[in-house]
Amino acid sequence: MSDQQFANYQEFFAFYLRQHSNMGNRWLHAVGTISGLAIFIGAFATRNYVWALLWIPVAYGCAWTGHFLLEKNKPASYGHPWWSFISDFRMLALMMTGRLEQATLQKSAASSRK
Repeated sequence: MSDQQFANYQEFFAFYLRQHSNMGNRWLHAVGTISGLAIFIGAFATRNYVWALLWIPVAYGCAWTGHFLLEKNKPASYGHPWWSFISDFRMLALMMTGRLEQATLQKSAASSRK
């Protein structure tokens, strides 16, 4: 559950990766994060500042759809919104560089040693 307590961000990120084990959920997060960022930047670039707020329903709509329909779990953003927000971008970067599986295995091994 996302109302767990974590000693630090690294513990949270290991939990976050476990909450995103379904590839479809990961891709919905990637689509939501990229789309939300594009909307945010586009709104400022075109000086339609109110449109910048659309990043919220677009990004979270994609992510929460993945959690509720594919992963069947509660989004980590409910209990840890800031760390979850940061982790969305971190997971996207790991996906884009092909290092997500390696990071998932490392975090899984580290948490099983505790």
